[in-house]
Amino acid sequence: MVSNREPYVHVYRDGQVEWLRPASGLTTALDPVMQASRGLWVAHGSGSADAAVTNEHGVVAVPPDRPNYHLKRVWLSKHLEDAYYYGFANSALWPLCHVAYRRPVFRQEHWEAYREVNRIFADRVAREIQSDAAFVFVQDYHFALLPQILRARCPRAVIAQFWHIPWPNPEVFRICPWKEEILEGLLGNDILGFHIRYHCDNFIATVDRELEARPDREATAIVYRRHLTKVRSFPISIDFEDISRRAGSADIKRLMGVIRRQYHLSDKVVLGVGVDRIDYTKGLPERLEALDRLFARHPEYRGRVVFFQVGSPSRTHIDEYRRLNEEIDERVAALNRKYARGEWRPVIFVRKHFGLPMLLALYRLAHFLVVSSLHDGMNLVAKEFVAAQVDSHGVLLLSRFTGAARELRDALIVNPYAPDELAAEIRRAIEMEPMEIRRRMGRLRALVREHNIYWWATSVIKKLAKLV
Repeated sequence: MVSNREPYVHVYRDGQVEWLRPASGLTTALDPVMQASRGLWVAHGSGSADAAVTNEHGVVAVPPDRPNYHLKRVWLSKHLEDAYYYGFANSALWPLCHVAYRRPVFRQEHWEAYREVNRIFADRVAREIQSDAAFVFVQDYHFALLPQILRARCPRAVIAQFWHIPWPNPEVFRICPWKEEILEGLLGNDILGFHIRYHCDNFIATVDRELEARPDREATAIVYRRHLTKVRSFPISIDFEDISRRAGSADIKRLMGVIRRQYHLSDKVVLGVGVDRIDYTKGLPERLEALDRLFARHPEYRGRVVFFQVGSPSRTHIDEYRRLNEEIDERVAALNRKYARGEWRPVIFVRKHFGLPMLLALYRLAHFLVVSSLHDGMNLVAKEFVAAQVDSHGVLLLSRFTGAARELRDALIVNPYAPDELAAEIRRAIEMEPMEIRRRMGRLRALVREHNIYWWATSVIKKLAKLV
């Protein structure tokens, strides 16, 4: 497994080494797969104490509390990390691939750092494989060039890559100055996976426009320089049984009480919840605008409904993200000034990373969860919420612009760009009859239980196995 983000991070706290799981849907989803396969995960070592716990080869056994696979950490200089990760990956590729109306920033120095980091990771993986046959599973948009580099060095390797974000249409992608190199890198894969068929079609159309390749739309495959790349949709999921079991535990029930007391949430309050990285693709300002419309038009909800927004800080080195944080602060403060009465305030905004136990407790408390992404490859928060709903008393409101909306049809599907529509659907969730809530959530839970992370991984591995 190859990814930028590592599944476990070691940090110094009060002079002691502690470990934590980063706020990442990708690593949360893939960790169970690695625990089952007992493979090697190669990732960027980003924790302050990461080097202190690894051996001379940069390897540490994980999970730290019950080790059963190995994590190989790759060290990057501060300059390389800033230019590759905050620069090209997240100031160029991220806005390029998300239709969220943010202009990509293309800088030569960022691109050169991106190429260099892809070469570094390819070198580390090649050293592990050497001349052996191996499955290499590359994750996401940070490593578009790695497959082609690795193929040249390790011809016996079977390489797959999963692109966790959307792929834009050819008109959007053509503005990238290094579009040919990125496409050639991705065509080094034997299998290239996206969440939905629409993104596969966009990728094939992009290759057809930019390269002298032979696309086969019926077989969803591309032949480029005599190498075949199969392009497939694999909707990623979660470990349903594990989350559901943990959500129903006594520990989570205790944490539910902790949250109620800490944030002064009466059990008579109708609680809405949002759980997001603070990112412009997540539609947080649009969500707050919809809540403003809701409280303005339905004063009967004042004092009765509270919206609890967890915002995990993200990419604060980038100006666009700093401005977004300021805008959210201003909107939350304005909402609370406008509608607060006594001790009640309409929005509780917590800017911090909640660990999984606290999230499960919050999901259990929620009467409804809002996912209002402007564009999202999948969105695993929606599936986590479904798995945690062991009492089946919550309503999922889900943006039509997420990959998850293609599967989770019993959610209330919303348009985040239309605040009046979103406000009306939030009201529908608040007023929905308990029997309908249970019926909808029951069907959602059955679907996510069947199409879990192991089903997803098996789908990918079966395709890989056919190539051996």
